[in-house]
Parts: sequence; C-alpha cells; structure tokens
Amino acid sequence: MRKKTLNDLAARAGDLIVVRVDFNVPVRNGRVADDTRIERTLPTLRRLTATGARLVLLSHLGRPGGRPHPEASLRPVAARLGELLGEHVRFSPETTGPEAVARARTLAPGEILVAENTRFLAGETRNHPELAAAFAALGTHFVNDAFGTVHRAHASTAGLALAMRARGGDAVAGLLLEREIRFLGDALEDPGRPFVAVLGGAKVSDKIAVIEKMLARADRLLVGGAMANTFFRALGLETGRSLVDEEGVDLAARLMDGAGDRMMLPVDCVVASRIAPDAATREAPRAEVGADDRIGDIGGASRRMFGDELQQARTIVWNGPMGVCEMPPFAGGTVAVARSAAAATATGAVSIAGGGDSAAAVRAAGLADDFSHVSTGGGASLAFLAGKPLPGLEALSDA
Repeated sequence: MRKKTLNDLAARAGDLIVVRVDFNVPVRNGRVADDTRIERTLPTLRRLTATGARLVLLSHLGRPGGRPHPEASLRPVAARLGELLGEHVRFSPETTGPEAVARARTLAPGEILVAENTRFLAGETRNHPELAAAFAALGTHFVNDAFGTVHRAHASTAGLALAMRARGGDAVAGLLLEREIRFLGDALEDPGRPFVAVLGGAKVSDKIAVIEKMLARADRLLVGGAMANTFFRALGLETGRSLVDEEGVDLAARLMDGAGDRMMLPVDCVVASRIAPDAATREAPRAEVGADDRIGDIGGASRRMFGDELQQARTIVWNGPMGVCEMPPFAGGTVAVARSAAAATATGAVSIAGGGDSAAAVRAAGLADDFSHVSTGGGASLAFLAGKPLPGLEALSDA
C-alpha cells in the first residue's frame, strides 16, 4: 500500500470521521437479506469507535438514478448494522446539508450515524465537486472502506477524498480496503507457483484486459462460463443456440494462438434445449454439441481436469462462474471449482474469489471460510486484475 491506512490516522475521542462503506446489499420486505458486506466493515468501525471517534457512514444502495426512492433507503441497513454491533445506530434522512451536519455534531463519542443513500443525489455518479465538498463538511477525516466502489470516480469516493484533503484532513484506507488491495496485489506481484487463474462470465471482450494480464502472469488460465463458448466458436466447433460473444470470436482466436498450452478450455459441456431451473440436461463432449443445444455449464471431465490443475496450484485467482450457477441444473461446474480451490487452500494454497458471482457462488456452497479471501467487489476486483486505475484508491492521502 502506497496510501495511508488506519495506522496513519491519529483518531481521537470526539473526532468526526466520514467513512465510505459499501452497504449495497439486497433488501427484501424491509430487511437485509445478505449482510456479508456489512459484516466485513465491522473491524474498521469497531477500531474507530474504540478511540471515541464519531462516525458518519456514507453508502449507495441500488441505482435510484439521482432521486429518492423509498425502496432504496438505507434505513433498514442502519437497523441491521445496529443489530450486528449490538448497539443503537442513528439514521439521517438527509445525506448532506445543514440538517445532516447538525445530526453528525450531536453524536456522542463512539456513536455511529448512517446517512441516506448517496445516489439519491444527482451529482454522486457525476463526481460533482460541490457534492464532494458537502460530504467532506460532515467530518474532519475520511476513511474509505468500500472496495466495491473504488473503481468508480464518484463524489462519495474519489471526490470526497480530494475534498477532505483540501480541507486539511486525511483520507485513508480502512481495514477492508487495505486487505483487498494486499491480497490481490500480492497475487499479481509475487504469487506462489504454480499460479492458476480461473475466468468465467459471458463476454471475452469485457474481460480482454484481465485475460491478457493473466496470460502474462499465470502458469495456467482455466476458462469456463459462456466465455468458453466464444473460444469454441473460434475453434470451429458447433455452439448451437448458446450465448456467444460474436464480436469476440477473432479476439479469442488471437488469444489462443498466443497462449499455447497455458490456456485450458472445457472438454465437455452440460447442454439443454433451454436454460431454465427445471431444464432436462445431458453432458456432451464439446465436439458433439448439437445445433439446437444451449451450453449451460462445464461437464464432468472438465471439472476433473480443472480440479487437477487447482490441486497443484499455490496461488488461485477466480473471477466468474463456470455456468449459469443460479440455476441448479447448471451449478455443478461452479461448485466443483469452488470445492477444488477450497481443497487446495487446505493444503497451503492462497485462494482468492474475485467478488460478484464468484463470491456469491462460494457463499452459496458454504465454502467462504475455506478460501483465503473472498472479495467484496466484483467490478473493482476485475478492474484491479486488469491493471486499470482505481480512482477511489488513487485519491487517498499518500503514505
């Protein structure tokens, strides 16, 4: 880390600290349905409140389009945070302005206030300087613990960090953000060998930078998901009515030419006439996919082949499912990869599930505790692995 962290922040009793968290969690019937992201921020919040600091938490929830929507309110999230902490957490219906500042200033040492959804404000996603300054007016220092948002230059991330620094305060990384960057950074810069990367998802063109980065650093690149279909098409194989990134076919061919045996594609598939939760499926070698088939997952032979590679790995980075894992008929490949990675971890490998669908699949399989690290940010981890700038990180105070 070349940026300041909590270790560099001399928080004192009574300090008002603005903390950007990623509480973009599913809320159903007024209750938080998955509190994983909330739980992951607790170490940072507890460390700050233990010093007597007063905290104002900012987060987005959903995509309300710059105007208030009751179903996207953070009020239920504040209630759940209070349950997890075992203490009352205040809520501010205002995100900025005199009322929000007044509420923040009435906090007692160690108390927490959750402000309303930052995306209720039109300037948030446009990184409007005046809105960033209004966020900075809520406190004297800024802690960013929202890894899932650092790839975006929004007012409550990059803009707030710069505005707080302009006011003379510090802008530092929280414990969760620091952990995410260290795990991903170590995997790229100094991985244990063999280093095996697993990539899934839909479009080759969406992950071209990650594929190129992994091919330059990994000993093996295992490709699954709908992305593999595009490589099958580039090999001249029948893909039936499966999802194929038509614009990425030529690109896939070039990638295979340069990768040689370091890139491994599935050798068989789970196919069906339709992708549905109740679909009747069969396994077929990749050369025997029919014209009316839809590929929904990797097959048993591919799972064993991928598993053998993962068992030998000392570093594993996984981003993207092996199939349509939210549907039981097509979830087996993703679960098999998760189990193989977890087994390798038990023998000393470092395993990282890169957020989004991969993290959800690991949790659904009950294996989250068996990975070295399960990221809280799908888009952010993808951007980091691709070597793209992370504006929310770059704007923090230099160490």
